[in-house]
Amino acid sequence: MAAVETVRSIPWWKEPTKDQWYAWWAAWLGWTLDAFDFTVFLLIIKPIADEFHVPTTEVAIVFTLTLWMRLVGAVASGWLADRVGRKLPLMISIFWYSICNFIAGFSPTFMFLLVFRTLLGIGMGAEWPAGAALAMESWPIRSRGFMSGVLQGSWSIGFLLSSVIYGLFFDVIGWRGMLWIGVLPALSIVYIRYFVKEPEVWVENRRLQRSQKREVRAPLVKIFQRAMLGNTLLACWWMASNFVLYYSIWALFATHLQQDLKLTTMGTAVPFMVANILSFLGMSWWGYLADIIGRRWAMIIPGAIAIFVAPLYLFTSDPFWITVGFGLQGAFGGALYSQLPSYLSERFPTEVRATASAFCYHQGAILGGLVAPVLAFFAINFDLGYAIPMLVGTVVAAVSVVISLLLSPETKGTVLVAELQVA
Repeated sequence: MAAVETVRSIPWWKEPTKDQWYAWWAAWLGWTLDAFDFTVFLLIIKPIADEFHVPTTEVAIVFTLTLWMRLVGAVASGWLADRVGRKLPLMISIFWYSICNFIAGFSPTFMFLLVFRTLLGIGMGAEWPAGAALAMESWPIRSRGFMSGVLQGSWSIGFLLSSVIYGLFFDVIGWRGMLWIGVLPALSIVYIRYFVKEPEVWVENRRLQRSQKREVRAPLVKIFQRAMLGNTLLACWWMASNFVLYYSIWALFATHLQQDLKLTTMGTAVPFMVANILSFLGMSWWGYLADIIGRRWAMIIPGAIAIFVAPLYLFTSDPFWITVGFGLQGAFGGALYSQLPSYLSERFPTEVRATASAFCYHQGAILGGLVAPVLAFFAINFDLGYAIPMLVGTVVAAVSVVISLLLSPETKGTVLVAELQVA
């Protein structure tokens, strides 16, 4: 009890050690730069369609294939992270998605672009499970929810960065230059290699597996055994709903502004800038609340509010109200993901944590990847415009997120231990 009181008497940011901060920053860098390399594509769908003379729906399929390949990269990375450590797959993933984005910028044909953006999905999916496990296993329990929110919210920082570069430089460098810039994240590998250590809980867990000859060689099989099946399926439902919601909000919004409303480059970029700033701040705020009211309610509340915010920016052509409404959606529908790193890490044991988080998170990309082409199909073929399909997707997915969380367990206060639980 005395030790607990001593910890509580110091500011939360002084509690983590230098190595814990290094690990968290490594995950932050990987996720932020991952976001930049992926989201830049959402801003250049129409210019790519124009250059290669292909329909918008075909370009949206590139987005779909990229998301689908996330599951392949995530499961491979999760297995590797559970077997050999969190650092190596994190470094491989960052190098992979950086190089693929760079090469895609040289595309002579649409098919060449499709292939390399699809391959990018493998590296993109591989980053999250390794980075999330590294950060959450290393971080003290007192502020884990908050730092989970800041970490997940860094996706919005990456999206903000791509929006700013698009707004300022697209008219000069074009869509190819936007992709070439995506090679810069590879430089972060040097930092991870020399400054980051494996989490102690993982190191001890692997020692126990080896010493007791109880190694988990097929963690993906373990999470579908009877004792864990219900938890796994609920997590999969929740994450699939999250993906559909996210891409109903974000995937075609730039296309809506460019094609339906004929806004300028900067007119398109500004709502994204505002929404991503508020999304980052929102995830940090909901992350702070998660350490007080619990992981589930910190996601249920913004998910419910997202339903009522959507019409504010979808049913207006006024740039001011588009920016205000989309900014608010960033703070709610764009910020209900704050607990993905902490909640998934706390729901599964150390032996299978990275693999379970990888699979449950990225299987949602299968449905999420269908959002853009399906919404584009209805928008174009039924002459609806993009607003109505985006509204329907947002509302249905947000309701599904709320229901899945109401049925799921609360994990606030969970201690991540090295002891073998499923081996």
